[in-house]
Amino acid sequence: MKYQTHTFGCKVNTYDTGLIQKNLSNQGFVHTKSHQESLNSEVADQPRIHVLNTCAVTAEATKEAVKMIRKLKAQDPFCTIVVTGCAAQVDTDQFENLPGADLVVANSHKSLLPGLLNDYFKGTLKHKIFKSNIFKKEDLEQEGGIESSHTRSFLKIQDGCNSFCSFCIIPYARGKSRSISILDLVKKVNELQSLGHQEVVLTGVHIGDYEDGQNKIEDLVETLLLQTSVPRFRLSSLEPIEVSDRLLELYQDSRMCPHFHMSIQSANTDVLFQMKRKYTQTEVRDSLLKIDKKIKNAFIGMDVIAGFPTETEDQFADTYLTLATLPWTRLHVFPYSERKGTRAADAMKVSVPYHERKQRAQRLRELSANRYQERGQAQVDQIQKALVLKNSAKGSQALTRHYWPVRLPNSNLEELKGKEINVKLDRFVWSGGSSQDGYLEGSLI
Repeated sequence: MKYQTHTFGCKVNTYDTGLIQKNLSNQGFVHTKSHQESLNSEVADQPRIHVLNTCAVTAEATKEAVKMIRKLKAQDPFCTIVVTGCAAQVDTDQFENLPGADLVVANSHKSLLPGLLNDYFKGTLKHKIFKSNIFKKEDLEQEGGIESSHTRSFLKIQDGCNSFCSFCIIPYARGKSRSISILDLVKKVNELQSLGHQEVVLTGVHIGDYEDGQNKIEDLVETLLLQTSVPRFRLSSLEPIEVSDRLLELYQDSRMCPHFHMSIQSANTDVLFQMKRKYTQTEVRDSLLKIDKKIKNAFIGMDVIAGFPTETEDQFADTYLTLATLPWTRLHVFPYSERKGTRAADAMKVSVPYHERKQRAQRLRELSANRYQERGQAQVDQIQKALVLKNSAKGSQALTRHYWPVRLPNSNLEELKGKEINVKLDRFVWSGGSSQDGYLEGSLI
């Protein structure tokens, strides 16, 4: 039985998709990358399975999954569609009566997917929905990470979240914070290296909450640097108060990619308080200045929400002006989107009109576009190490340790895929538009 996976959302989902692929393949299911390949199966009546590993960070993310289900069923009415992931956990009702969704397996039951599918095809399942209280889930399903279409390996070190920010549904989708032991992670990284992976991205729902006994995220990173030899490590999202002096000292090791993704959401203290974030404008400012001072040429990306329900025009202006004076590389801007089940959507009476949210978001995107071009131009004539990707990302063929996408001459690229090479960055190209995409053209050295 052939199956195809469709991953929505974050790097944690990419990791989980790798685990889904591993578990299904171990049970005799055959992974196929293309929908057409599954349609051209030699056995005409062989089941065709699509596993949607969904995201639920916004209501729109769930709608994307629903659209995908309808599209797949239109292409092949006899295929089997399994909905799993975060939307299956928190938006179960969206799929319960959706004709195209044949099986709904929430995060609480994701590890049982192979057995449930086998029972489904035997005709012994009595229910369509498989879901339980996610806060009772203890295991982390820690054997994933190798998603077949990715060059870099995403390694989940932690899952769940204890913060319950007022705009966020994720704790209800992922459960309480829990972490994988340092010992197990060392073994996993060494296994990934033995399989040829050149970069490991340490990811989780809230990696700043990482905890193994008395050990924190800094202890994990230090141990991985000492006990493994993977050429490149990268951390996923951090909050300002999680950027400690000790963590930055570890970036003196060249294997730590000088790239930070900061989850700040706002730079106004009053808005941060209403969001239930645990830091103020001061910590935002201090963390960015500290990174800029200690890590040369660091790439700093940041998540920012525009138009949070209580955000006034003056508070937005404060965020804008504060960010304009600080060192960073790129903003990922999100107009606030009501998410049913969160305090911001259910309890906050004040609301910014949607057109105003979009206007504020556009102003931040313009700020980001200008900064990204400026920082991109500053990379020109540098020599950096770049990992050649299996599949081009936004038209680029390689990714530097500093997280800059690079387009390379096409000659010999096939044999270089998965390898790290030295490149000279010759020119920055801005593709413009609302996507704010740009890349560097490079030459092999």
